Amino acid sequence: MEKEEAVLATFSNIDFTLRALIDIISIFILVGLIYYPRHKNKDFLFTFVLFNIVNFMICCLLGAAKIKIGFAFGLFAMFSIIRYRTIAISIKDMGYFFVCVALGMLNSLASITEGYTLIVICNVIIITITFFLEKLDFIKNENAKIIVYDRVDLIRPEDREILIQDLKTRTGLPIHKVDIISIDYLKDTSLLKAYYYSIESENLLPTEIDND
Repeated sequence: MEKEEAVLATFSNIDFTLRALIDIISIFILVGLIYYPRHKNKDFLFTFVLFNIVNFMICCLLGAAKIKIGFAFGLFAMFSIIRYRTIAISIKDMGYFFVCVALGMLNSLASITEGYTLIVICNVIIITITFFLEKLDFIKNENAKIIVYDRVDLIRPEDREILIQDLKTRTGLPIHKVDIISIDYLKDTSLLKAYYYSIESENLLPTEIDND
């Protein structure tokens, strides 16, 4: 009996070590080699790695076989309601965040009845897809900026091209479309929403102030 317990303990330690090694390699490639060289954000680098490791440890220590599925969904649901309330975070950064959390769950809770090959394949697929999606520089993003404009005389439909050209000159952005949000004739200003294409998306998740 004691020998069986010793064997099980040894297997458990080896299993944990192999899973941890797979997870660490995956998160290093994802965050260190794919995310950071492009975005250069040390704060998110810290957050992504820390969430992944902590999530992996929690799942390994608390994810008993009988509650694996329910535990995983419950933990993922808990993380899904977490968002940064002090700064605006881009949709891409939030996507990386969820991938890091998911990798921790995958590597800690996935079944190994047929060895670790399937876990490794899943990690490779996720990292490969992320890499190619990150390299899609030929696909442009349509971003928008709100601008307080001081030339009300150019907001007429027939002067739209002149308006766009003036905004291009002032902002240096390749603006191709403008929406008029409001006009203030007392201050002789108008509120515009200017649209332009760029490689990087500037779309941010709303902050607490925006929601209020």
